[in-house]
Amino acid sequence: MTQSATASRIDRRKFVGASAATVAASGYFTSSAIALSNSPNEILNLACIGTANRAAADIAEVAHEQIVALCDVDSNNLKRKQIEFADARGYSDYRELLEKEGDRVDAVVIGTTDHHHAPATIRAIRAGKHVYCEKPLTHTVEEARIIASAAKKAGVVTQMGTQIHAGDNYRRVVEIVQAGVLGDITDVHVWVGKGWGEKPDFVRGEPSDPPPHLDWDLWLGPAPERPYSKGRYHPAQWRRYWDFGQGTLGDMGCHYMDLPFWALGLRHPVSVEAEGPAVNSETAPLGLTVRYKFPKTDRHPALNFTWYDGNMIPKSINGVRVKANGVMFIGSEGMMFADYGSYRLMPPANFADFKPPKQTIPKSIGHHREWLQACRDGSPTTCNFDYSGALTETVLLGNVAYRSGTKFGWDGATLEADNADAQKFIAKEYRPGWEVRA
Repeated sequence: MTQSATASRIDRRKFVGASAATVAASGYFTSSAIALSNSPNEILNLACIGTANRAAADIAEVAHEQIVALCDVDSNNLKRKQIEFADARGYSDYRELLEKEGDRVDAVVIGTTDHHHAPATIRAIRAGKHVYCEKPLTHTVEEARIIASAAKKAGVVTQMGTQIHAGDNYRRVVEIVQAGVLGDITDVHVWVGKGWGEKPDFVRGEPSDPPPHLDWDLWLGPAPERPYSKGRYHPAQWRRYWDFGQGTLGDMGCHYMDLPFWALGLRHPVSVEAEGPAVNSETAPLGLTVRYKFPKTDRHPALNFTWYDGNMIPKSINGVRVKANGVMFIGSEGMMFADYGSYRLMPPANFADFKPPKQTIPKSIGHHREWLQACRDGSPTTCNFDYSGALTETVLLGNVAYRSGTKFGWDGATLEADNADAQKFIAKEYRPGWEVRA
């Protein structure tokens, strides 16, 4: 890029920032308020927080833009990505990255452990950056509300990493449900056979020195201090632990619960209860069942919504044998099974003359590309933090019910459970310097 082109980009950012501040002062916010440009050819400067595993997949999806900064607490992971993106500056602490990079960065891609999602996201939003963050959006229910509110106030373009939302099959299922083919839907079942839970030998393990390439204090970040233990947390087992992840429900709930949330326009349940093995204060269970109730709306009557995971998934629902993962809608006119790539209407006799409704949801340009395009021109994203924040809140409420051992009523407007044992899991404490505040 030429020096004049670089100066032009900086001047444009200053103008966009000033415009956003003016709009913010007026109390009216739209994503287009700080969109970078109306030019579809504008190259974005991106910072990527997290560089391995799921984060590496996200980086591959945005690599056609300009990656100007990379961050990882594991220097081996960071060095590998810096070979690929030689001009990108490297950091181990995203707080430092966001402070130092300033106007060089247009948008941020976050693919860290769950407990870093909100601390990284809130700091990026407050720096005026557009944000793509992996699922679940946050580690606690309260964080999800804080992040969604902050994004709306800042007017930034956002997207949560539920990539399957861009798939054609999900779109066709949503059209069928919204066309009323199944009649009044009263029950939804969602299940995933994965088991990211407790193992007898995976509680804390023996303390050991962290490897020289891992900054263990930064890896812990907002979580309570604990010694490193080889093979227990980094790089792959952290989802089992409440301090860092949310088990299978946190890992997969946003993917599979997304479909009924979208199709039925769901937001906040009015009650939640869960069952599983005896609660372990350290680790998630190997299997879990959660029962949510949603209030009647103009899209559906009062709704029973059940989640199952791990070794508690059903073998059949309403007499229909089911696969290891899926969603079942039960309506007054019949049932529909759906997964990532297919759907099936049942019983066959009810749908002998079925013809799919007219396609009203356009084909996606791609989950990541949708966000990138919105950063340029302010067009909408389908998994923005308002939508995905409410989805994440509901997902995480299932673990609140399980960990508290209570059934509770839920007031989504105030983030209040009618049970003190449940309420204490809605938020959490942070180590100094990592707080997530409204």
